[in-house]
Amino acid sequence: MAGAAGENGQFSTLRRIFFPIHNFELKKVIPMAFIFFFILTIYSVLRNAKDTLVITAPNSGAEVLSFLKLFCVTPAAVIFLVVYAKASNILVSEKLFYATIMPFIIFFGIFGFVIYPHLSFFHPSAAKVAAWQEALPRYRWLIAICGNWTYSLFYVLAELWGSAIISLSFWQFANQITKVSEAKRHYAFFGLMAQTALLLSGTLGESAAKASGSADDAWGNALRLLMGMVVLFGALIIILYRWMQKNVLTDKRFYDPDLSKGGGKKKLTMSMGQSFKAIFTSPYLGLIALLIVCYGVSINFVEAVWKSQVKMHCQNPSSYNLFMSRLTIVNGFVSMGMMFVGGNILRIFRWFTAAVITPSILLILGGSFFAFVLLKSSLEGMLSSVGISTLTMAVLFGAAVNVIVKSTKYALFDLTKEMAYIPLDDEMKVKGKAVVDVLGGRLGKSGGAGFQACLFLLMPGATYFNIAPIVAGAFLIICAIWIVAVKFLGVRIEAAKKESAAA
Repeated sequence: MAGAAGENGQFSTLRRIFFPIHNFELKKVIPMAFIFFFILTIYSVLRNAKDTLVITAPNSGAEVLSFLKLFCVTPAAVIFLVVYAKASNILVSEKLFYATIMPFIIFFGIFGFVIYPHLSFFHPSAAKVAAWQEALPRYRWLIAICGNWTYSLFYVLAELWGSAIISLSFWQFANQITKVSEAKRHYAFFGLMAQTALLLSGTLGESAAKASGSADDAWGNALRLLMGMVVLFGALIIILYRWMQKNVLTDKRFYDPDLSKGGGKKKLTMSMGQSFKAIFTSPYLGLIALLIVCYGVSINFVEAVWKSQVKMHCQNPSSYNLFMSRLTIVNGFVSMGMMFVGGNILRIFRWFTAAVITPSILLILGGSFFAFVLLKSSLEGMLSSVGISTLTMAVLFGAAVNVIVKSTKYALFDLTKEMAYIPLDDEMKVKGKAVVDVLGGRLGKSGGAGFQACLFLLMPGATYFNIAPIVAGAFLIICAIWIVAVKFLGVRIEAAKKESAAA
């Protein structure tokens, strides 16, 4: 039959392009794809909700994001990393997965149904926070973080979900049970399946906003609906993971623990300190970390300036979340198309070719966005003649950049990064990946946030428009470093492949 393939035979042309999975592999691949689907759905819902909460909160704004990432998210990531490393020495991988994901699900459920409905009990009054900010203008954004501390906690845990559950827990599990020969076919399919999560999460956000209508607490009602979905999908993730443990990983066609451990050789268990030492003395892992840091810093620069424009365009939480939800739907459609392109790029071209596309696109589009923001006043007359304001254009231009870059990230950056881990031994796949992904990801975001926070502290009263020229210059430098790092890592990956083939 056209488009089909035998159990172990070659794929037809159509199936090789759209669904390069053998029939016998479906029992393993489909539940993994759904686990990834639900994890990413939660991530997208949380991403929109966390920004809505902190940016539109009383006495707050987009500028608070830099301080949150630097002073709250980064220390929390370090604490998580230390606890996770110790837990990985005590718990088997299955229990470690449950211990990692369950605290997040419990908190988000409590926030939606207990904390948010009783904010007056947990937060000081907006007037009191405003008075503190007036008395200490240099620390205005830090005071906003403390005044809206439950929002800040929500933001921190939502940020950690991306590092702890997506980058660490899921991909560690996938890398552990996936052979190098399967990775290009399976990982591209995971990415394609996951992009439908953007469609679902965006639709959920839009539906929640419409269901809440014009009620006095429309955003509160929408938030409760969304957090209910987070709890439901979290439960489904745990159920699917447990099913795989009992029904898939017991079959040696899908997972052979002896082969995973390198033929039964005794593995050296490293302490956390030894893990850090191995990582920082390993050029290979250091280059992976540099890619993650460069992506985090560069996209943070673009998003921070863009979100400040969105805040001015959307004046209340409901409209802000509705805008972001609709953008997520668009992102989902574009990402699905990009996954087909990216999957074939992974199969046809070298690792370097696939990996260099993301920084190149971000450099071109991000640089163009900064140029527009900096030249906005000079373009006002031309845009007004066609009936569009410079603010609206900045929001739409930034949204387009965000969609294209994020779609490319999902289709190519994430998958090429995960493929780079496969040649490593189990010890470095667990602890090495933990340090590189969690700490590297946080350093990327906090690095960009720290740079901007310093500018705000040195320039009291400044907004993103004031610091945009400096941020734009730093953005160009980081993108150039990223491209160079991809080149050097590509050389090492090719060498590792040749060494593996010769063994």
